[in-house]
Amino acid sequence: MTVEMLIFVIFVLSVFLGFELISKVPSMLHTPLMSGTNAIHGIILLGGMLALAEAEGFLQSAAGFAAVVLGSANVFGGFMVTDRMLQMFKRKK
Repeated sequence: MTVEMLIFVIFVLSVFLGFELISKVPSMLHTPLMSGTNAIHGIILLGGMLALAEAEGFLQSAAGFAAVVLGSANVFGGFMVTDRMLQMFKRKK
């Protein structure tokens, strides 16, 4: 098995594992978990930027670009959800 195939198998398994783990979390816990994992999403974004910087070809560039775009959307969405959650605890005027 080549290294690329092994990396792809690990990726596919992590997608299935992530889906199963997230689907078991009660909806009340999604917002606190989202705010707690913004740092992890930032690390994913940084990894995508590093992958894009070291890309040597179209496929690697496309994968790095997709990682940066999806990571940015994930970080932005996480902060938006966190802000909405914090707005619920403010006193109304």
